[in-house]
Amino acid sequence: MSNCFILLAAGKGKRFKSNNPKQFINYINKPLFMHSVDKAIKSKLFKSIIIVSNIPIKNIKDKSIKVIKGGRERYLSSQKALNFIKNKKFTNVFIHDAARPNFSIKLLKKLNSNLKKNKAVVPYVKTDDSAKYRIKKKIQNLKREKLLFTQTPQCFNFKSLFNLSKLNNTKITDEASLFLDNKIKIKFIKGEENNFKITKKSDLNKINIQNFHGIGFDIHRLVKKKKLYLGGIKIPFHSGLKGHSDGDVIIHAIIDGLLGAMRKKDIGTLYPNDKKKFKNIRSSNMLLPILKNLSKERYFINNVDINLICERPKVSKYREKIIISLSNLLKISKNQINLKGKTVEKLGLIGKEEAIACEVIVSLNHYA
Repeated sequence: MSNCFILLAAGKGKRFKSNNPKQFINYINKPLFMHSVDKAIKSKLFKSIIIVSNIPIKNIKDKSIKVIKGGRERYLSSQKALNFIKNKKFTNVFIHDAARPNFSIKLLKKLNSNLKKNKAVVPYVKTDDSAKYRIKKKIQNLKREKLLFTQTPQCFNFKSLFNLSKLNNTKITDEASLFLDNKIKIKFIKGEENNFKITKKSDLNKINIQNFHGIGFDIHRLVKKKKLYLGGIKIPFHSGLKGHSDGDVIIHAIIDGLLGAMRKKDIGTLYPNDKKKFKNIRSSNMLLPILKNLSKERYFINNVDINLICERPKVSKYREKIIISLSNLLKISKNQINLKGKTVEKLGLIGKEEAIACEVIVSLNHYA
């Protein structure tokens, strides 16, 4: 089967009461809509991902992702996306609201599996609240065990949904409505409690997010005839940092800070200096498995505060380049990184330009 993932991110989010549309706010360290995009990519279920937005989205490097302009209403944005892919020969289409960033890849796979024998599959949750229904001035009780609160992603046979959608000119809140209104069978499967819609700012606090901090420190002597690496980039200087690796004190301190926040011992435990395989290893390569484990255990970097302690080179001269390098390595925004230069008033080895040190405080969010 050939699947397409359509992400509806063109809404105004008036109830969120923000100057920026809610789908673009920073949520667990990245734009809210990107959580859905990243999960769609990681699931490996989709040949193409279509983002429908009324705000330009830049820096999308993945060629399988296309951004198109949305409509004034949700159903119009959905129609535009379906029209955009009508000649792409997709078998199935998944429609998802960007305001639901907390669904799991497991749910995507469950939906896809059920789609093999059904033309429409929709997730739902039940309610524990007593439910009422108003008809004019009369209020009636509803049986809550009969109520289904539908979620997205909702998935459909493309041709079936396309034919229903092109005939629709009335406002609907989800694509399942088209199938129900036309008495076409839907397979309803159990959704996820965490897959709630972010409507108001208070909804941002529904997910249990814990915060952890770690301190990192590193110091190396300066030696002649060695390249100097700081923050992953080569710095023109008369000496480099002595070490079993390239001696990058900034990255070493960041690694120790990350390990400390995750309660994972220290850098020396992972990279002992008596192992030949780590001889002259680039510190950026030492960082990669740490970041992989970070993601696997659902930690996200909140911010990194760095003190680089040296007489020379002057931090101000290379600050922006180092921050850009670290932003790329850590896959976080430049705004989440702060780099300060500190001297020691000519005291000790650092004051004599015989060593460079670095201390770091890392803040991590843990997403339960």
